[in-house]
Amino acid sequence: MSTPEHSPLGKSTVYADRYDPSLLFPIPRAGKRAEIGVAEPLPFHGMDIWNAYELSWLNLRGKPIVALAEFHVPAASPNIIESKSFKLYLNGFAQERIADIATLAATLARDLSAAAGAVVDVQLRDTNAPAYDVTSLDGHLLDGQDIAIDQYGPPQADFLHADDNANPIEETVVSHLLRSNCPVTGQPDWGSVQIAYRGAPIDHAGLLRYLVSFRDHNEFHEQCVERIYIDLMQRCAPQQLSVYARYTRRGGLDINPFRSSTPATPGNPRLVRQ
Repeated sequence: MSTPEHSPLGKSTVYADRYDPSLLFPIPRAGKRAEIGVAEPLPFHGMDIWNAYELSWLNLRGKPIVALAEFHVPAASPNIIESKSFKLYLNGFAQERIADIATLAATLARDLSAAAGAVVDVQLRDTNAPAYDVTSLDGHLLDGQDIAIDQYGPPQADFLHADDNANPIEETVVSHLLRSNCPVTGQPDWGSVQIAYRGAPIDHAGLLRYLVSFRDHNEFHEQCVERIYIDLMQRCAPQQLSVYARYTRRGGLDINPFRSSTPATPGNPRLVRQ
């Protein structure tokens, strides 16, 4: 069964140290998408960017090698990959002898693409490569508003309003107050979110209240971002919209979903909490 309760989440786990692609646990996107009215063709473009900081293997002489990995999973893939199973899979390379980094990259791309049901792009970087600069998300910060908030779940789409009588604007806003919870373990997932749109001005106070209303909500990262995107489209009807969340890492992995009304490839900035 490919449902969260059947995944390795929340269970005692033996950490394999040999290669085993069967550890990857795909979860279909369709069920959660149906809850928010998303069907084929998808009403958005995008991808999920994963960064892995705990990847190691042995060369043919048995010496450990370490690297950083970046994975791009297309939003159009039928499955997400459950994060703990992803971690277990990557850990399985720890005692595997692999000829070179290109061989490893090809193996990762093959296995992850099979689990996701679509082509996953894999990029491996030597740890001596230039480090990513710690930066911030561009946009107006919503978090300084002095407003009262008392709704923390489920997400309150009624908070979202746009001024249809005003002239359309182009605006990018940012909040670091996004928090949701793993639907299986209840562990908190902490993130920053960047929303860029063109259209009627969106009420900032209502938008911040809406984002905070995810605080006690149980959904995976990818599902939260798609819910935000759909709620904004339905309540505020922007002509153009993108939603990009940058989550803190867990188990050496961070997940960063991006959804947009137009085809685009976001950058992969490393934020201070990442």
